[in-house]
Amino acid sequence: MILASRSDLPLDKDEHSRFLPWLIAFMVFLSILAVAGMLVLNATASRWDAGVRGTLTVQVVPSADAADDEARLNEVLTVLATSPEIAKYDAMDEARLIRLLEPWVGAAAGSADLPLPRLIDVELKPATDLTAAGLRKRLDVRVKGVTIDDHRVWLDRLVRMIETFEALALVVLLFIVLATIGTVVFTTRTGLAIHRDAIEVLHLIGAQDNYIARQFAGRALGLGVKGGILGLCLAAPTLWGLAHLAQSLDERLLPDIGFGPVHWALLLALPISVALIAMSTAKITVLRNLAQML
Repeated sequence: MILASRSDLPLDKDEHSRFLPWLIAFMVFLSILAVAGMLVLNATASRWDAGVRGTLTVQVVPSADAADDEARLNEVLTVLATSPEIAKYDAMDEARLIRLLEPWVGAAAGSADLPLPRLIDVELKPATDLTAAGLRKRLDVRVKGVTIDDHRVWLDRLVRMIETFEALALVVLLFIVLATIGTVVFTTRTGLAIHRDAIEVLHLIGAQDNYIARQFAGRALGLGVKGGILGLCLAAPTLWGLAHLAQSLDERLLPDIGFGPVHWALLLALPISVALIAMSTAKITVLRNLAQML
């Protein structure tokens, strides 16, 4: 075992590596937040996509004649009922529409001075090829003053925005990995310079480069594990706080961000991955520098 191997170099006494666990902890903390953010964004996009895919909203624009509005609404419902591509539809009553508008316009939502359209939620069958444009043409033949909102248009834009944020999170994660590698390389090179005389003595008595490299790698792994655990302890309450804050928001906008076993396994694997990266980086750095130094 690399952690239990005997060390002929006093690496534990190096002052330059004292802050390495804290730097690794900071990297692990940021990487966990970046990955958790990607998981939440992906869950949000999946929920919205599942809830909006194949849905349309038909609006019957109000006119000055209430009787005419009711007749046009019934005509629209007749067209929808006789369309085989439609799975179901639901005409929203005025009271429900007022409740939806009150958070945005206040008491004016129920005012007679604010004409409200009649809305109908339409859900298409999964295998249908009926589009919003096709349904609009079908309705225009029999009813005037009807508009159709295709939710898929804004959903596609929203998904593209979420994918952009996910790409940015991946870039941040890449920068974190590069910063970790750079920090370990600098620390390892400093240790090689400090212990140059001891390394030369080890070579004189027959020590191989791999033997010396394993000692630096074991030290880097130990510091990486310590920093990873510290970073995980910092990230866990942060994620809990963010989840608690999200519970106060509208659950229709955000999904339940409680992570499952697979998600937690992925987050817990990050500190281990960072520690292994530190170990591998230290070993490769030592081998390359020894080949040039001696």
